[in-house]
Amino acid sequence: MPEKKYWTEIEISQVTSVPLKTLRQERYLKKGFPFIKRGRRVYYDMEQVLLTMEAGIVKTVRN
Repeated sequence: MPEKKYWTEIEISQVTSVPLKTLRQERYLKKGFPFIKRGRRVYYDMEQVLLTMEAGIVKTVRN
C-alpha cells in the first residue's frame, strides 16, 4: 500500500504539534504550510510540510 500523500489539518496538527487554531489562522493570513482546498476540506501534502519545516532550520556554529 502506498504511503499517504495528503493529510488533513487535524493529522498535521497532531504530527507537527502545531495547534489547529494556529494552522487555521496561518491559512487565513496566507502563511505557514502550503495547503490544498477542495470545497470545504483542507489537505496538506506531507512532503511540502516537511520541506517548509526544513527551510526554517537555523544552523548554529559552536565556538
